[in-house]
Amino acid sequence: MLYVASQSPRRRQLLEQAGIRFDTVDIEVPEVRAPGEPPADYVSRVAREKAGAGLLKLAGVAGAVVLGADTEVVLGDEVFGKPADAAHATAMLRRLSGRSHQAISAVWCVSAGREERALSVSEVAFAALSESAIAACRQRRADRQGRRLRDPGTRCGIHKPAVGELFGGHGLALVRNRGTVAPVRDRSCRIG
Repeated sequence: MLYVASQSPRRRQLLEQAGIRFDTVDIEVPEVRAPGEPPADYVSRVAREKAGAGLLKLAGVAGAVVLGADTEVVLGDEVFGKPADAAHATAMLRRLSGRSHQAISAVWCVSAGREERALSVSEVAFAALSESAIAACRQRRADRQGRRLRDPGTRCGIHKPAVGELFGGHGLALVRNRGTVAPVRDRSCRIG
């Protein structure tokens, strides 16, 4: 059974849209970047810690596979994190306006005997945003990762084939025809 160690309603929504059957496990993992830690390493570590904390919480649940994920916006070497409020979100959009940044996503699938990771680094170029455009973005509560998360080819902020490979490594497959995650014997994955 697949469990998602995430508080993110968007991540859950993406999995539901993919027709993946899962349950959630509530965990709390501090998202604090270590001094000098490269942004991609930080994002991967946090995602791994979420998955690991979820697996520990499910100790004794046979066949549990836990998905942990994290996505961050990175400008230069600065990891933006989640905006604290509307004013913070506005300040972030102003800084990103007219510039290119990275959206870094990591997904870990862990089980009792296996760990798999997918990492995606996307370059995102923002046009110069007027104050009215920034206000409109904030009002729409646009995803800070940008349009790629709304792309039907992505799941959890990672391109769908990469997530399929992760699941396949744990004997799971993305099966669209019945809307479930089903075990497969040959560890291949079908992505519909």
